[in-house]
Amino acid sequence: MEIIVVIGLIALLAIFIITQYNRLIRLNITVDEAWAQIEVQLKRRTDLIPNLVETVKGYAKHEQSTFDAVVSARAKATSASTVADTAAADGLLTQALRGLLAVAEAYPDLKASANFASLQDELATTENKVAFSRQFYNDTVRSLNTAVKTIPTNLFAGLAKVAARDFYEVEDPQERSAPNIKF
Repeated sequence: MEIIVVIGLIALLAIFIITQYNRLIRLNITVDEAWAQIEVQLKRRTDLIPNLVETVKGYAKHEQSTFDAVVSARAKATSASTVADTAAADGLLTQALRGLLAVAEAYPDLKASANFASLQDELATTENKVAFSRQFYNDTVRSLNTAVKTIPTNLFAGLAKVAARDFYEVEDPQERSAPNIKF
Protein backbone atom coordinates (compact mmCIF):
# COMPACT_ATOMS: atom_id res chain seq x y z
CA MET A 1 0.00 0.00 0.00
CA GLU A 2 2.82 2.40 0.89
CA ILE A 3 4.46 1.74 -2.46
CA ILE A 4 1.26 2.70 -4.30
CA VAL A 5 1.03 5.97 -2.32
CA VAL A 6 4.68 6.79 -3.06
CA ILE A 7 4.22 5.99 -6.76
CA GLY A 8 1.04 8.10 -6.78
CA LEU A 9 2.87 11.06 -5.17
CA ILE A 10 5.75 10.75 -7.62
CA ALA A 11 3.25 10.65 -10.52
CA LEU A 12 1.47 13.75 -9.20
CA LEU A 13 4.79 15.55 -8.78
CA ALA A 14 5.81 14.60 -12.34
CA ILE A 15 2.48 15.85 -13.72
CA PHE A 16 2.88 19.11 -11.77
CA ILE A 17 6.43 19.65 -13.10
CA ILE A 18 5.39 18.88 -16.68
CA THR A 19 2.38 21.22 -16.42
CA GLN A 20 4.47 24.10 -15.10
CA TYR A 21 7.20 23.52 -17.69
CA ASN A 22 4.68 23.43 -20.53
CA ARG A 23 2.97 26.59 -19.25
CA LEU A 24 6.26 28.48 -19.38
CA ILE A 25 7.01 27.18 -22.87
CA ARG A 26 3.52 28.20 -24.09
CA LEU A 27 3.90 31.69 -22.60
CA ASN A 28 7.34 32.06 -24.18
CA ILE A 29 5.99 31.04 -27.58
CA THR A 30 3.07 33.45 -27.20
CA VAL A 31 5.52 36.32 -26.56
CA ASP A 32 7.52 35.30 -29.64
CA GLU A 33 4.33 35.26 -31.69
CA ALA A 34 3.27 38.67 -30.36
CA TRP A 35 6.68 40.11 -31.25
CA ALA A 36 6.39 38.65 -34.74
CA GLN A 37 3.02 40.41 -35.12
CA ILE A 38 4.61 43.74 -34.22
CA GLU A 39 7.27 43.11 -36.85
CA VAL A 40 4.61 42.21 -39.43
CA GLN A 41 2.69 45.42 -38.80
CA LEU A 42 5.82 47.57 -38.77
CA LYS A 43 6.87 45.94 -42.05
CA ARG A 44 3.47 46.72 -43.52
CA ARG A 45 3.88 50.33 -42.46
CA THR A 46 7.38 50.59 -43.91
CA ASP A 47 6.10 49.08 -47.17
CA LEU A 48 3.40 51.78 -47.39
CA ILE A 49 5.82 54.63 -46.78
CA PRO A 50 7.55 54.70 -50.21
CA ASN A 51 4.16 54.98 -51.92
CA LEU A 52 3.10 57.76 -49.57
CA VAL A 53 6.39 59.61 -50.04
CA GLU A 54 6.21 59.35 -53.84
CA THR A 55 2.63 60.62 -53.84
CA VAL A 56 3.51 63.61 -51.70
CA LYS A 57 6.73 64.22 -53.69
CA GLY A 58 4.67 64.72 -56.81
CA TYR A 59 3.00 67.71 -55.20
CA ALA A 60 5.76 69.05 -52.98
CA LYS A 61 9.02 68.86 -54.87
CA HIS A 62 10.81 71.42 -52.65
CA GLU A 63 10.29 69.49 -49.37
CA GLN A 64 13.35 67.26 -49.83
CA SER A 65 14.50 67.38 -46.17
CA THR A 66 11.17 65.94 -45.05
CA PHE A 67 11.43 63.10 -47.57
CA ASP A 68 15.02 62.40 -46.52
CA ALA A 69 13.96 62.21 -42.85
CA VAL A 70 11.21 59.70 -43.68
CA VAL A 71 13.53 57.54 -45.79
CA SER A 72 16.23 57.61 -43.09
CA ALA A 73 13.76 56.74 -40.34
CA ARG A 74 12.34 53.92 -42.46
CA ALA A 75 15.82 52.49 -42.97
CA LYS A 76 16.46 52.51 -39.21
CA ALA A 77 13.10 50.88 -38.55
CA THR A 78 13.79 48.03 -40.96
CA SER A 79 17.23 47.31 -39.48
CA ALA A 80 16.26 47.33 -35.77
CA SER A 81 16.47 43.96 -34.07
CA THR A 82 15.93 44.29 -30.31
CA VAL A 83 12.78 45.45 -28.57
CA ALA A 84 14.45 48.69 -27.44
CA ASP A 85 15.97 49.40 -30.87
CA THR A 86 12.66 48.70 -32.57
CA ALA A 87 10.77 50.97 -30.18
CA ALA A 88 13.29 53.78 -30.74
CA ALA A 89 13.22 53.37 -34.53
CA ASP A 90 9.44 53.18 -34.45
CA GLY A 91 9.37 56.51 -32.60
CA LEU A 92 11.68 58.14 -35.16
CA LEU A 93 9.53 56.87 -37.99
CA THR A 94 6.37 58.18 -36.35
CA GLN A 95 8.01 61.61 -36.02
CA ALA A 96 9.11 61.57 -39.65
CA LEU A 97 5.62 60.59 -40.79
CA ARG A 98 4.20 63.49 -38.79
CA GLY A 99 6.46 65.79 -40.78
CA LEU A 100 5.43 64.21 -44.06
CA LEU A 101 1.75 64.53 -43.26
CA ALA A 102 2.31 68.13 -42.17
CA VAL A 103 3.78 68.83 -45.62
CA ALA A 104 0.70 67.21 -47.16
CA GLU A 105 -1.47 69.68 -45.21
CA ALA A 106 -0.05 72.53 -47.25
CA TYR A 107 -1.21 71.08 -50.57
CA PRO A 108 -5.02 71.06 -51.00
CA ASP A 109 -4.80 69.21 -54.33
CA LEU A 110 -2.81 66.46 -52.63
CA LYS A 111 -5.34 66.14 -49.84
CA ALA A 112 -8.06 65.75 -52.49
CA SER A 113 -6.11 63.09 -54.40
CA ALA A 114 -7.83 59.69 -54.31
CA ASN A 115 -4.44 57.94 -54.30
CA PHE A 116 -3.23 59.97 -51.32
CA ALA A 117 -6.53 59.47 -49.48
CA SER A 118 -6.28 55.73 -50.03
CA LEU A 119 -2.68 55.64 -48.79
CA GLN A 120 -3.59 57.79 -45.79
CA ASP A 121 -6.44 55.39 -44.91
CA GLU A 122 -4.08 52.42 -45.25
CA LEU A 123 -1.56 54.14 -43.00
CA ALA A 124 -4.22 54.92 -40.38
CA THR A 125 -5.40 51.31 -40.44
CA THR A 126 -1.83 50.09 -40.15
CA GLU A 127 -1.12 52.46 -37.24
CA ASN A 128 -4.13 50.96 -35.43
CA LYS A 129 -2.80 47.46 -36.08
CA VAL A 130 0.65 48.47 -34.84
CA ALA A 131 -0.87 49.87 -31.64
CA PHE A 132 -2.91 46.70 -31.10
CA SER A 133 0.15 44.52 -31.74
CA ARG A 134 2.20 46.51 -29.22
CA GLN A 135 -0.53 46.13 -26.61
CA PHE A 136 -0.87 42.40 -27.28
CA TYR A 137 2.91 41.98 -27.03
CA ASN A 138 3.04 43.84 -23.70
CA ASP A 139 0.12 41.76 -22.38
CA THR A 140 1.89 38.53 -23.25
CA VAL A 141 5.18 39.80 -21.79
CA ARG A 142 3.33 40.68 -18.57
CA SER A 143 1.92 37.14 -18.37
CA LEU A 144 5.32 35.57 -19.04
CA ASN A 145 7.17 37.85 -16.62
CA THR A 146 4.59 37.17 -13.92
CA ALA A 147 5.02 33.43 -14.38
CA VAL A 148 8.81 33.67 -14.43
CA LYS A 149 8.88 35.69 -11.21
CA THR A 150 6.19 33.96 -9.12
CA ILE A 151 6.08 30.66 -7.28
CA PRO A 152 5.79 27.86 -8.37
CA THR A 153 6.61 28.53 -12.02
CA ASN A 154 9.76 30.48 -11.19
CA LEU A 155 11.20 27.20 -9.93
CA PHE A 156 10.97 25.81 -13.47
CA ALA A 157 11.99 28.87 -15.51
CA GLY A 158 15.64 27.83 -15.62
CA LEU A 159 14.74 24.28 -16.60
CA ALA A 160 12.56 25.62 -19.44
CA LYS A 161 15.25 28.17 -20.40
CA VAL A 162 12.66 30.95 -20.17
CA ALA A 163 13.52 34.39 -18.85
CA ALA A 164 11.65 37.65 -18.32
CA ARG A 165 11.29 39.76 -21.46
CA ASP A 166 11.43 43.50 -22.07
CA PHE A 167 8.24 45.47 -22.56
CA TYR A 168 7.75 47.53 -25.69
CA GLU A 169 8.18 51.02 -24.30
CA VAL A 170 8.36 54.43 -25.89
CA GLU A 171 11.00 56.42 -24.02
CA ASP A 172 10.52 59.89 -25.54
CA PRO A 173 7.41 61.47 -23.92
CA GLN A 174 6.67 63.37 -27.16
CA GLU A 175 6.45 60.06 -29.01
CA ARG A 176 3.87 58.79 -26.53
CA SER A 177 1.23 61.09 -27.92
CA ALA A 178 -0.69 59.96 -30.97
CA PRO A 179 0.06 61.74 -34.20
CA ASN A 180 -2.49 64.43 -34.97
CA ILE A 181 -3.36 64.02 -38.62
CA LYS A 182 -5.86 66.45 -40.12
CA PHE A 183 -7.02 66.53 -43.71
